[in-house]
Amino acid sequence: MRYVVAIVIAAAVALVATLTVSAPLALFVVSRFSFESPDQVSNLHDAVYLGTSALALAAGWAIGWLVGARFEPGEDPG
Repeated sequence: MRYVVAIVIAAAVALVATLTVSAPLALFVVSRFSFESPDQVSNLHDAVYLGTSALALAAGWAIGWLVGARFEPGEDPG
């Protein structure tokens, strides 16, 4: 059950972060630099966007793992 809770919460946190945080953060980071080609702009934008989403997924998994511990039979969560 712990894995299911962690997966559901990780997906929810990643979705919320992707829809609300990733794009504005990527645009903010890209606006701080000057580039020689549009490919460089796209590469940095993609890296920041995906990195933010991946960090949100990892944070959601950690939160879900801790919350899921409450549902583990036979373990005392705290």
